[in-house]
Amino acid sequence: MSRDDFSDEGLKFFRCMRAHVGGIPVTVLRVSYVGELGWEIYTSAEYGQKLWDVLYGAGRELGVAPAGRAAFNSLRLEKGYRAWGADMNTEHNPYEAGIGFAVRMGKKGDFIGREAVEAIDPDAVSRRLTCLTVDDGRSVLMGSEPVLLGGEPAGHVTSAAFAHTLGMPVAYAWLPSSAVPGTPVEIQYFDRRVRATVAAEPLLDPEMKRIRR
Repeated sequence: MSRDDFSDEGLKFFRCMRAHVGGIPVTVLRVSYVGELGWEIYTSAEYGQKLWDVLYGAGRELGVAPAGRAAFNSLRLEKGYRAWGADMNTEHNPYEAGIGFAVRMGKKGDFIGREAVEAIDPDAVSRRLTCLTVDDGRSVLMGSEPVLLGGEPAGHVTSAAFAHTLGMPVAYAWLPSSAVPGTPVEIQYFDRRVRATVAAEPLLDPEMKRIRR
């Protein structure tokens, strides 16, 4: 489908290139928001339908299938990737949200919010976006459910899905930073309480071997 080099060496992780797929001009990013080896392929609107037809047609013999937002959400949660607007927003700081690794205070140049970020002690945050695994292995949450710690309301679920790679339901929730991995919690799901456990993250491929080949 393409004469361009899509190999691990030709297009390394976190790089991009301009290429052609089925004769269609595209921009390809070697990055994946679902935690798996792959690419994001972009083209202009007038080529959208043709690109879909080319990719789907070439992949049918290999068993390719269209996968939608449910699969996308499940995979990103396994990998611990946050969703802006769902898991975090302007009310949260990067250290609470678990993306402090993206802050580079020592880099030259200014950015909006520098003074606010400088005032934060990363080791003294009182709440964190926390990974949960559901104890019964089958109760899939919807999001926005209250989370109880020691029987008392302590936070809420932001995102949830059944993690098919891991074979269990998972969720992310805002909880006090005292809720370390291994801490038991309960989630109020309509008229019943679902037991869950705070887990270390990411649940899948913490060494990034699947995506950085």
